[in-house]
Amino acid sequence: MIPGGQPNMQQLLQQAQKMQQDLAAAQQELAETPVEGSAGGGLVKATVTGAGELKGLVIDPKAVDVESAEETAETLADLVLAAVRDANASAQQLQQQKLGPLAQGLGGGSGIPGLPF
Repeated sequence: MIPGGQPNMQQLLQQAQKMQQDLAAAQQELAETPVEGSAGGGLVKATVTGAGELKGLVIDPKAVDVESAEETAETLADLVLAAVRDANASAQQLQQQKLGPLAQGLGGGSGIPGLPF
């Protein structure tokens, strides 16, 4: 603060730039961090980035019943959805861990465009 109670604008700008750099670094780290989810006791595994982008899907051959193709297709669809949802839930938790403290520094995190919280 400078005399008279006014904030030092240069200092505020430097703090804002640092927060912006920290936020960009955290977002980059999220985009590169793999997070796994599973369903059916591990029969289906989905891998997403910390930003929620689906990167991989593994289906255990034990999940396939060759005698009942229609039932297997329905079951696999359900398991894939569940695994992706599980992975995305983990990715959202990771986002909260990485971006939550930064958002609080920007005024509490509510109403900040582009942030999921």
